[in-house]
Amino acid sequence: MEHSTRLAHISEDGNRTQTVYDHLAGTARLAGSFAVPFEAQSEAEFAAWLHDVGKYSDAFQLRLKGGPKVDHSTTGAQEAWVRQHLHTAFAVAGHHSGLPDGGSPADDPGDATLYGRSKKPVDPYDGWQEVTLPASTPPAWTCADPLSLAFFTRMLYSCLVDADFIDTETFMDGKAAPRGSGTDITALRDIVSAQAQCYLRAESPSPVSVQRNTVLRACLEKGAHGPQGLYTLTVPTGGGKTFASLAFALEHAAAQKMKRVIYVIPYMSIIDQTAAVFSGLLGAENVLADFSNAEYKTVEQDDLTPAQYRQMLASENWDAPVVVTTAVQFFESLYANRSSRCRKLHNIADSVIIFDEAQTLPGDYLAPCVSAIAQLIQHYHSTAVLCTATQPALEPLFRRFAPELHPQEITPDAARLYEVLRRTTLQDLGTLPQEEFAARLARHPQVLCVVNRRKTAQQLYAALPAEGSYCLTTLLCAADRRRQLDDIRQRLKEGLPCRVVSTSLIEAGVDVDFPVAYREQCGLDSLLQTAGRCNREGRRGTEESIVYRFRLDECSTPQMLRQNVSALDYTARHQDTLDTPRAIQLYFNELSELRGPAAVDKHGILDAFLRGIRGCQLPFAQVAEEFRLIENAARTVYLPVGEGASLCEQLRSGHVTRTLLRKLGVYSVSCYKDQFDKLDAAGALELRPDGSAILTDTSCYSEKTGLAMDVETGIGLYF
Repeated sequence: MEHSTRLAHISEDGNRTQTVYDHLAGTARLAGSFAVPFEAQSEAEFAAWLHDVGKYSDAFQLRLKGGPKVDHSTTGAQEAWVRQHLHTAFAVAGHHSGLPDGGSPADDPGDATLYGRSKKPVDPYDGWQEVTLPASTPPAWTCADPLSLAFFTRMLYSCLVDADFIDTETFMDGKAAPRGSGTDITALRDIVSAQAQCYLRAESPSPVSVQRNTVLRACLEKGAHGPQGLYTLTVPTGGGKTFASLAFALEHAAAQKMKRVIYVIPYMSIIDQTAAVFSGLLGAENVLADFSNAEYKTVEQDDLTPAQYRQMLASENWDAPVVVTTAVQFFESLYANRSSRCRKLHNIADSVIIFDEAQTLPGDYLAPCVSAIAQLIQHYHSTAVLCTATQPALEPLFRRFAPELHPQEITPDAARLYEVLRRTTLQDLGTLPQEEFAARLARHPQVLCVVNRRKTAQQLYAALPAEGSYCLTTLLCAADRRRQLDDIRQRLKEGLPCRVVSTSLIEAGVDVDFPVAYREQCGLDSLLQTAGRCNREGRRGTEESIVYRFRLDECSTPQMLRQNVSALDYTARHQDTLDTPRAIQLYFNELSELRGPAAVDKHGILDAFLRGIRGCQLPFAQVAEEFRLIENAARTVYLPVGEGASLCEQLRSGHVTRTLLRKLGVYSVSCYKDQFDKLDAAGALELRPDGSAILTDTSCYSEKTGLAMDVETGIGLYF
């Protein structure tokens, strides 16, 4: 059959064209393959064949020659609407401008809701009849309840926009767009298995070594033979969770024929560290560290310049066998509505997802987060592992969303582990003036101090001797944090002076071993994480390895930590020993009581889908604006320092790729709005179309203390 010559794209040099039919066919092939893991191949193909039928119109063909802007997305959405394919109508309507709100039957044709757009006049698009739509019926569970419907709609949308972006990029470049080409999961499993056997054979008689290997054996066994589902891995800090959880994930992925492992960590600041460990073991080509904060927003892609369009196409799609990302990126993407943020979602299906430091899942959004995890396990062939030393009490929430899901603990006899792996003594130091406290730190030749605010960290650092002192905060880019941590480990090993003041970023998975540590007032989970950086290898006596909790006269407790501090004080009054499973359980129970039942969905995210908002059904756009784990949204600043200088020049050139953005991640800092605006007002930034910026005044950045900022903002939980 001869197809229409109606065009979807013209190359930037004007020498090549792609017909609408060829673009629809290419997008359908990709979208269908993306949806196979959740049994929605036909629905994804159906959406792809419809998404650009509006390009058959004379108006769009004129647009390609410089004519006025055309809304071509509504056309395909209306075709899906009349066929009663609601999921597809949402996905097609939003494939450029973002998933819209559903709205209500009373909406007018001018409204941006799906109901409104279903009534909107569209340009004639004769010729689209050459498209043969596949038979399509979505899986029955998609309509079980509004939460399942909304989740499936986003996953279908992800398949469509990623396929659309890849097919478009392939045409623009004149060659196949880069896609994940990493090593097979089974081969990666074999690499980790071989390393695990080395650890097991080299087991020393020390209690720490014996218990770490006990955990590792349990992870290998459960990974290879356990069913797909929900797991917990409860191991004290220093118990070897990082490698053991990776071993579980790869064993399980190979056994269950899954595509990838996604490692979700609490802090942007340690992505590079975790990814570096995994890359050293598995090869850099197999590990993706997602530093991106960019969310490209546009009403219609047809209004973008070629350079801007390429930057949007370069948004992240998680096409590597091992992905390291943050809880913020993971969960905000699952509730997002923009194509640049959602294109990666289908790659979460068919994955083993490790939630490292699960106790840091955001309290105000806990119910939506647990609901999303339950959806992934139930319907998208995923396994989730809640990995932590301080296991939060999430089972009641899982029972609410998925009564048939029963978390399985991987570690045998967790209470025994805590007893054997106790390597520190916790003491309450009380309240001290900041000047006196700084002098106390200076008297220690080697010491770690963890504080709640970056400003406090900088002030204490300034009061310490210059030699061997370090200030670790998110104001440093990943490259400089990595360099400082390498220096710190070397100085600790050689017995040289080493005094580190850090925000909580050092508490999650950072492998350092100090003889003494201090932790500013916080929750029990944070206190025990700091304790995990003291006498980590058990080479010193427990009685001499003190972890002090303290308060500073000049520093009030941050609002977001006050309930955590109260819960710790309550636990300390009722338990003589704080580093036990019993004390941890008491702490989280008290914290739950203090917060109250409504706190787990403070912003009404789930109610918005279950009941609608002011008559608006399925409010995708409104929820995306509300679901912000860090309410003072961060923006990315790229730093032209070291290798970052040449990478920033490539960014300026306009030929932006995912590879470039991935490399730039280690030369970037996340800024909160007021800090970003202050730098911009000072003329220190070159703004980018995706909301990020390049630092133009490098005097505003120090490799020792990071990006210069005077305003203290943001949420410490994600430092």
